[in-house]
Amino acid sequence: MRLGVSGSRCRADVPKKMAGWALDVYARVGRANGMKVRAHPSMSTVNVERVGPAVSPEKKLTTTAVTGRNGILGRYFYFAMSLLFAAIVVSGFKRTVNDHLFHPAVPRPFILWIHGAAFAGWVIFFICQSTLVRIHKVSWHRSMGWFGAGLATVMVPLGIATAIIMARFDMVQLHMSDADAFLSVPFYDMIAFGVLIALAIYWRTKPELHRRLIFIATCGLTDAAFARFDYVFDHNLFFACLDLLIVLGVARDLLVDRRVHKAYLFALPLLIVGQSLAIYMWRSNPSWWQGITHVILG
Repeated sequence: MRLGVSGSRCRADVPKKMAGWALDVYARVGRANGMKVRAHPSMSTVNVERVGPAVSPEKKLTTTAVTGRNGILGRYFYFAMSLLFAAIVVSGFKRTVNDHLFHPAVPRPFILWIHGAAFAGWVIFFICQSTLVRIHKVSWHRSMGWFGAGLATVMVPLGIATAIIMARFDMVQLHMSDADAFLSVPFYDMIAFGVLIALAIYWRTKPELHRRLIFIATCGLTDAAFARFDYVFDHNLFFACLDLLIVLGVARDLLVDRRVHKAYLFALPLLIVGQSLAIYMWRSNPSWWQGITHVILG
């Protein structure tokens, strides 16, 4: 039995030795004739070449899975931002809501409760809409969108009315000297929000444009929450903070789509101009703005 096995092994090695001898002769003859002969790769080299391509696509897939059109960033960005909006609103207003609304030294006008409920409702609405898109309930998303359109229609005049009533309250009850000049900020907020929502409704059949307009409009409502931080308010940084949220949308487009959507290219510069004007009217309080606020407040 041992001789049989040894003999079979020897016979099995013969073809391998012959193949190696033939390759060696072919290489020598080629070099003698001035031919460029490709070296025969060893088995280890072949294995590396075969394994290499199997590893590198895996790395490419990792990048694509994050920033590709169907990657994590593309699919979950708006849902994640909706949660970030909620976190900003909660962290900002929790600093003042107890002293200014729940247990104030001087009771606030009732319209402030309605205002807070409506604007908090919009944040919840944005979270719900982002969730419905994420779970592919597009028909529910469209139906609920009309509720959002109605809510936004109420929010604009409600925001303006609340700003006027609170300005009178701050001047009479709290003796705040610049309450009238500050009207420029909420007035701008409501104008910008109303225009963006109106455009989003008009272009509701263009999803890429529609969702960005809704996103920008919602970013614009966060300045009130940012302003609850004393440093941000005192240094007029609440508009800059909300602009950074919009810039996150720009970064998302660059990473996922490799270009910036025209909604950002048009909206962001116009918003910055409007914000700068609102800050100027508040802090400088020019005579022409004093005349307008005097007429509004009576």
